[in-house]
Amino acid sequence: MVVRPTLTLIAFVLTLVTAYAQQPETLSLLGKPLVAPSLPDDTRQKLEADLAAARAAYEKNPEDPDAVIWLGRRTAYLGRFGEAIEIFTRGIEAHPNEARLYRHRGHRFITIRKFDLAIKDLTKAAQLVEGKEDEVEPDGQPNERNVPTSTLQTNIYYHLGLAHYLKAEFADALDAYRKCLALSKNPDMVVATTNWLYMTLERLGRHDQAREALAPITSGMDVIENKAYYRLLMFYKGQLSADTLKDKGTEGVTLAYGVANHDLYTGSQDKAKAGFKQIVEKQAAQWPAFGYIAAESEMARFAKADRKKHKGK
Repeated sequence: MVVRPTLTLIAFVLTLVTAYAQQPETLSLLGKPLVAPSLPDDTRQKLEADLAAARAAYEKNPEDPDAVIWLGRRTAYLGRFGEAIEIFTRGIEAHPNEARLYRHRGHRFITIRKFDLAIKDLTKAAQLVEGKEDEVEPDGQPNERNVPTSTLQTNIYYHLGLAHYLKAEFADALDAYRKCLALSKNPDMVVATTNWLYMTLERLGRHDQAREALAPITSGMDVIENKAYYRLLMFYKGQLSADTLKDKGTEGVTLAYGVANHDLYTGSQDKAKAGFKQIVEKQAAQWPAFGYIAAESEMARFAKADRKKHKGK
């Protein structure tokens, strides 16, 4: 007798194969496995070609820290964050005083929700660049004008501030963001840093200082990349309404977190919680985005508070 596989069995087997092929990169702060985000075929092909070129350059000169950095960055752009961290780790073993390696590994520790490790790496990077001249950081995924908008030191302090913010260590985040803002020399870095600085000050209850932080933000700024942050800042200034702050992808998550967070520190906790939940449940494909991680952090803190409250009853 010939046994014919049923459609249900075939679907089950395909599900197992897919699950095996896509091992989680990490767990969310709510305990959910997070696999590498799917990419359009043309995007994936381009990123894989870039990675192949980076790997060839590394194999030609594995002692070159630039080759290590690009191999790690190109690997991370494909969603292979754990592998990228391993590459940066090997680089650090060979180049223990290379601040750029700690900066990039720290970034990817944030991506996989290892905030303490990120803080350790980024603090080390800050120590290594102290007293040195800043340098432009080349873009791995250039903007429409092919103009880099960040530097090594702004990226160190920006990500250090973010790691503290995600742990609700707002005083430490404030210190890092103030240092980052002092180093920010173009509109893109100014608006990106000011957004997180403003939110940090609001979470600390320093409302007057938060309003003062918005003073340099004006209409007509020449922002190339960080348009979502710019729109949020104009919203905080009262020049845009919340219902205009909608978009897709990473931009959409950034805007949604900013609006929900605004609800939180202006006293609308239930509305804020609903906003954070909407991001986490409906925008899961954006899990590496900072706005998504921030929303997830908020939901994890709400859940912890709820458990503590029920335990006390």
